[in-house]
Amino acid sequence: MKKRKLGQSGLEVSAIGLGCMGMDHAYGKPANREEMIKLIRKAVELGCNFFDTAVVYGEANEELLGEALAPVRNQVVIATKFGITGQEIINDRPQNILNSSPQSIREQLEGSLKRLKVDSIDLYYQHRIDPNIEPEAVAETMKDLIAEGKVKAWGLSNAPIDYMKRAHAVCPIAAIENQYSMMWREPEKELFDICEELDVAFVAYSPLGNGFLSGKYTKDTTYEEGDFRSLMGRFKPEVIDHNQQLLALIARVAESKNATSAQVVLAWELAQKPFIIPIPGTTKLTRLEENLGGADIELTKEELASLNNALAKIDVNETHF
Repeated sequence: MKKRKLGQSGLEVSAIGLGCMGMDHAYGKPANREEMIKLIRKAVELGCNFFDTAVVYGEANEELLGEALAPVRNQVVIATKFGITGQEIINDRPQNILNSSPQSIREQLEGSLKRLKVDSIDLYYQHRIDPNIEPEAVAETMKDLIAEGKVKAWGLSNAPIDYMKRAHAVCPIAAIENQYSMMWREPEKELFDICEELDVAFVAYSPLGNGFLSGKYTKDTTYEEGDFRSLMGRFKPEVIDHNQQLLALIARVAESKNATSAQVVLAWELAQKPFIIPIPGTTKLTRLEENLGGADIELTKEELASLNNALAKIDVNETHF
């Protein structure tokens, strides 16, 4: 597996990582623990050394990674997050409770260290910014924790660009984690230039559009109770119909490469910038092998140009994302 750098942190990670959220959160009931431990360890065998979790996915998600990766701790890079300390229901909708005060960050960190069974967090993201705390104060706390050896590198998730720049000036950020895929290309407008300028890695969650770009979902698909895809705009029958042109294009390229649609999508993403690291999630061994295989697919300049030209002409319906 090829490696990519996490900014200036000195950490190197596999070009494709594993997002672990879906093992406990957002896609239905939690997956079987023993099966997930096998899957995570299989990922390491296949050359994946980058694993992403967060306490908001459930404390069990961090505990799962801690147990699965304990035998290979020195071979892997574990990312987890702080800043969301719970959820509350407002107007019938769950809202995050945000707290990035220095004291709260330290308390959150100690909990994650214990659950992950580690002495330090490799990559510690601020999951969502706290409007009550200045970025400089968060960065100063990170600088202290790095000096203490409790954190190796830090990053931001879904933070405004100005916030990112101010925080980076105090304590350099190793990575920014945001959504990016053929269906959500917002980071191309400005954020990628900032990543290039500051030497910051871009970790892409939902690189397969929550699975949509794999072509495995149709307008007739039924979703398990608790699977938030049933509420997402991109999985509405009329949107799936509208975006068939995109799925057909990906499938044609995949066939010509003797690959799957998911592999072509991940290969396309890796080819966009050398600092992009997709972290597709899965609970199935076959999908894990398929996704990690995307790093071996080489798209030619002509194939990339053809894909990008076609993408530019396709009106991807992004309603209600």
